[in-house]
Amino acid sequence: MNTYVTGATIKKLRESRELTQAELAEKLGVSSKTISKWETAKGLPDISLLQPLAQALGICVIELMNGEQIMNKNVSANMLRCKFYVCPICGNVIHTTGDTVVSCCGITLPALEPENADDTHEITIEKVEDEYFITVPHPMTKEHFISFVAFITSDQIQMVKFYPEGNAETRLQLRGRGYIYYYCNQHGLFKMNV
Repeated sequence: MNTYVTGATIKKLRESRELTQAELAEKLGVSSKTISKWETAKGLPDISLLQPLAQALGICVIELMNGEQIMNKNVSANMLRCKFYVCPICGNVIHTTGDTVVSCCGITLPALEPENADDTHEITIEKVEDEYFITVPHPMTKEHFISFVAFITSDQIQMVKFYPEGNAETRLQLRGRGYIYYYCNQHGLFKMNV
């Protein structure tokens, strides 16, 4: 993992749960001096205590490691707030409709930042009947390929996964205004207004 739980995080979360150091220590089967050491950065919890510590603080291990509690604020749903994450180990593609902490293969994934397409990553869109035929003229080798293409409007997402040595082309129903996203495993995420 890139990060590890900090004393400031433990203290903040403990206080937000209105727990004393002694109460937290009792839940974990450690001494209150141990909790004090963690909170003053004179020691760190053993990895075997991360799950019980997270549970005692009312969060998941990923939130504990990240140092931020995820709150469901029930913000008005808008698919245009989608974020994409790609695991560098297994290639898993994850999309969310807002801020979250995403972990895959034991690592916390950053949200991808889309760029405008350059000459090597231009996209071609042709209208065919009631759909659009989308082509990304890009190498599709095992080392360098387009992983997915997605079309997002305010109320829907259509996503197609591509595989190396195939073609980076698909048909999508482009209804309304939105954005096309596509991901190159070497150069990142690209975005195009439609």
